[in-house]
Amino acid sequence: MSYNLLKGKKGIIFGALDENSIAWKTAVRVHEEGGTFVLTNAPVAMRMGQIDELAKITGSQIIAADATSEEDLQNLVIQSMEILGGKIDFVLHSIGMSINVRKGNHYTNQNYTWTQKGTDVSAMSFHKVMQTLYKADAMNEWGSIVALTYMASQRVFPDYNDMADNKAYLESVARSFGYFFGRDKKVRVNIISQSPTPTTAGSGVKGFDGFIAYADKMSPLGNATAMDCANYTVTLFSDLTKRVTLQNLYNDGGFSNMGVSDAVMETFVDNQ
Repeated sequence: MSYNLLKGKKGIIFGALDENSIAWKTAVRVHEEGGTFVLTNAPVAMRMGQIDELAKITGSQIIAADATSEEDLQNLVIQSMEILGGKIDFVLHSIGMSINVRKGNHYTNQNYTWTQKGTDVSAMSFHKVMQTLYKADAMNEWGSIVALTYMASQRVFPDYNDMADNKAYLESVARSFGYFFGRDKKVRVNIISQSPTPTTAGSGVKGFDGFIAYADKMSPLGNATAMDCANYTVTLFSDLTKRVTLQNLYNDGGFSNMGVSDAVMETFVDNQ
């Protein structure tokens, strides 16, 4: 169902890879709600995914950009404003990567070159995106910038590895840069802490199926889906949340406030 919440709004969506990705589903929902946008991803990710199909579905243009490259981001912002016909109302940062996770390096045996690359892609890129937008004065007043995180930034999930550190850094960037964006430009910056979600990126984490099953049993409403996250993001892009900013917003079925649930306890009792 569409409510035209984003009619006339223009934006940039980072990170759509395939139909399982949160960015993909967000792009579809933004389109349904009347928003227009540019799609962007790193060239290597674009070769792996199906972003061309998403562009056709949503009538969007694609601009390849490495989010760790200031030059690429500057070109992206300039071209996006030309394509969209003015300043930007919303941005979704849905980017994350850990080479240590991909290669199976344990948290206690990091390849620090890979760690730094993962931090640059997953967290520092968010600062670079916002700095580029800020310096170009590219955002409309009451615009909205959203990034995605996971509870492992705040609690120990051993196999989430250095991605937990990257997400903690991402959350700090959102608060710190969000202050200046709000004060100077009247732009909102928020993070959605999403349930573990079966995406292409998430599937690379060891034991991720276990994360999903455990969180689903722990959460009174069950896990939030990728589409749930897309819907929540639409509300944050809309004018209905004009004074929500600097927040880490949990879209996790209640998991973040749980200590234990009956369903989880039954697993232990049944195994005794």
